[in-house]
Amino acid sequence: MLFCPTCANLLVISSETGYNKWACNTCAYEFPISKQMTSRTRMKRKEVDDVLGGDEMWKHADATDACCDKCNHRRAYFYQLQIRSADEPMTTFYRCAGCGYQWREN
Repeated sequence: MLFCPTCANLLVISSETGYNKWACNTCAYEFPISKQMTSRTRMKRKEVDDVLGGDEMWKHADATDACCDKCNHRRAYFYQLQIRSADEPMTTFYRCAGCGYQWREN
């Protein structure tokens, strides 16, 4: 993307006069295109944020009797969050004390 140095609007490619040029739709600015113009910018991927608090949330979690589906361990840490509307029940998140598998229960 290129911008007009006069009025700062976006320049568009125009070929009204028979040759390609960058032209501003707002003012009379024109810039002839005399060679091929390409540029690439590699975008950096954003790191995924753990919206549920990550490992820090589990440091202070309480433990309860719950059976893990992966390893059948009988103890799990849990915490509850209100992730739906206020008239819906809270969602309970579990983390197995044996293997670390996580699951939730509505």
